[in-house]
Amino acid sequence: MVFSPVRRFFDRRGVPQGLSALGIVSVILIIFFSIAAALAVPISSWTNNSSRLESTVEYRLSGISGPFSDYFAAPSSPDPNSSSSNGPSSKKESNAAQTSMSVAESIASQLPSVVAQFVFTLVLLLFLLASGDMFYEKIVQVMPTLHDKKRAVKIAHDIERKLSRYLLTITIINAGLGVAVGIAMWALGLPNALMFGIIAFLFNFVPYLGAFVGILIAALVALVAFSWAGWALIVAGVYLSLTTLEGQFVTPYFIGRSLRLNTVAVFVTISFWAWLWSAVGMIVAVPLLVAIKTFGEHIDALKSLSHFLAERHEKFEGMLETSDSDSSKPDKAE
Repeated sequence: MVFSPVRRFFDRRGVPQGLSALGIVSVILIIFFSIAAALAVPISSWTNNSSRLESTVEYRLSGISGPFSDYFAAPSSPDPNSSSSNGPSSKKESNAAQTSMSVAESIASQLPSVVAQFVFTLVLLLFLLASGDMFYEKIVQVMPTLHDKKRAVKIAHDIERKLSRYLLTITIINAGLGVAVGIAMWALGLPNALMFGIIAFLFNFVPYLGAFVGILIAALVALVAFSWAGWALIVAGVYLSLTTLEGQFVTPYFIGRSLRLNTVAVFVTISFWAWLWSAVGMIVAVPLLVAIKTFGEHIDALKSLSHFLAERHEKFEGMLETSDSDSSKPDKAE
C-alpha cells in the first residue's frame, strides 16, 4: 500500500511493473545495506569491548551514588579459601569474559532470523508490486453489489494515500531529526556522531519508546566517553530537547489532523505489537492503527472506533459542532 502509488507513477510513464518493482526493492536494499554498514563498526566495537564498557559505566555510576552506597550495601564476609591477591580479580575477569561472549553469541544467534525475515519481506514486496492492482481487482470481483465494490476501492485507495502520506512525512521529519541529533552530538564531542544520527532516524519511527531508548544510549556512551559524569546529563538533555521539539511542534504541524491519533491508543498499540512481534511490531504499530482508523471512517459500524482512535481535538470539535447545531434550533416550548 505504501509503494503502490510509486509503482503507479512509473506505470503511467510506460515502465513495466516488474521493472519498477525491482527498482523499488533495489533502492530499499541499498538504503538498508548503507545503514548496516554505517552501524557495523561501532556496534562490533561495543560488542567486543562490552566488558570494559560495563566496568566503566559501573565505575562512573559508583562515583555518583557513592554517598548513598553505605545505606544499601550488604555486609560481606571474606572467603577464607580465596586468595586476597588475585582471587576477586580473576573472578571478575572471568565474569566479564562470559558477559562479552554471551552478548556476541546472542547477536550471532538472532542475526540469521532477522536476515531471513527481511529477505522474505522484500521478496513478498517484489511479488506484490509486480502483480500490479490484481488484489484490488479481486476485491471488486468478490463484492456482491456495486455500492460495496465502490466502497471497497475507495477504502483501499484512502488507506494507500494516508499511509503513503504518513510514512513519507514521518521519514522526512525523522531524517531531519537524525541530521540535527548527529550535528548536536558532533558539536558536543561525542564519538560516532553519524551513528547517533542514524539511531535517531530509525528509532523515531517508534513513537515515545524510540526517543527514550535513543536518549538512554546517548547518555551511556557519554558516560563512557567523557571523564565528567555530568556530560551524560547534558547529552541526554540536548537529545531530549530535539526530540521534544520534533514531537510537539514539527510533527503536529506537518501531519494533518486526520492522521493524528489518540496518544493512549498509540502507546497501547505499540506495547501490544512489541510484545507480539518485538522490534518489527513497534515499527508497524502506528501504520496499522492508521489503516484501522481509515476503515472506521468508511464503515458505519466502526465509526465509534474511528472516533476513539482519533486525536482529542477531532472528537471535541465534532461535539461542539453538534451542540451548536442543537442550540440553534428553536425551543418547542417557546
